[in-house]
Amino acid sequence: MIEPIVKRCAGLDVHKMSVMVTVLIEQPDGELVEQTRQFGTFRKDRQALCDWLNQQGVELAVMESTGTYWKSIHGTLEAAAIATQVVNAQHVKRVPGRKTDVGDSQWLATLARCGLLRPSFIPPVDLRQLHLMTRHRMKLKGQLAGEKNRLQKILDDGGIRLGGVVSDIHGVSAHAMIEGLITGQPVEDLVTYAKGRLKDKQALLAQVLDESLSDRHRLLPQELHRHIGFLEQQIQTLDEHILAAMTPYQKAWQLLQTIPGIDALSAALLIAEIGVEMVRFGSAEQLAAWAGMCPGQNESAGKRKNARARKGNRVLRQVLCEVANAACKTKSQFKGKYSQTVFY
Repeated sequence: MIEPIVKRCAGLDVHKMSVMVTVLIEQPDGELVEQTRQFGTFRKDRQALCDWLNQQGVELAVMESTGTYWKSIHGTLEAAAIATQVVNAQHVKRVPGRKTDVGDSQWLATLARCGLLRPSFIPPVDLRQLHLMTRHRMKLKGQLAGEKNRLQKILDDGGIRLGGVVSDIHGVSAHAMIEGLITGQPVEDLVTYAKGRLKDKQALLAQVLDESLSDRHRLLPQELHRHIGFLEQQIQTLDEHILAAMTPYQKAWQLLQTIPGIDALSAALLIAEIGVEMVRFGSAEQLAAWAGMCPGQNESAGKRKNARARKGNRVLRQVLCEVANAACKTKSQFKGKYSQTVFY
């Protein structure tokens, strides 16, 4: 029989408009008293929930990390100094027979009372709010990439194979040429926008740009060009806010930038996702598995076995891939050099 480790425990089954709460209290004589109540999710209801849990002397409150509804509940409990754990819903759903809301909250309280649930990593409130910025930035980056691809396809459809000559169709030179195409400038003027190595390809660029575009082939690139500029401005505004938010994390932020491939922005994005207290993850392998970069490991009968890699943190995985790509581009500058970062 499993010995309970929490004498007063609460299980919260969180929904969009309601929270079902079950409290299990062990009396001095060993008798287990169970109480179940339902609360709303508005601010006054969340405060009433905190007051009730405090009246019951709850030592630990547990909820599942389903959707985003748990976040406001967790924030209110955290502000009320009530010890709260958010657990992976998949760990709880493996046990069948708990279908009703009351049954779910009871089961959460029962498992937490016996210490059978592993809490998920929940960053501090400052970084949780910064997550809103980093995730919106990821969405904007995806939209920006999509608009740039559409622009190139429309140019190809119009017979302008600029991407076959220019390595970066969104570079400074290509950007100026596309603006000139949209405004109807002659080819002789367009080739003068070539900078650097592209100056040697002016004759080839003149052939590439020598196309008669229809009004529609001019209109669509113009709209896409305007939207691309708007998205880039939004991303720049978010980047400035994210960098400004690094003031409390200066030491870790500067230390991360000593690693090849990590600049000021990518270091800020990493801190926003994982914080600065690496001890929470246990080891580098567990952090990598949490990010979805490599399989995790399970221990059974003294043997360590690789487990399937989880989906992980998409934002963190994207940042790490960009960092790795940047490090590869500059590997000649760091040949034979190694960098190791340790957080305390």
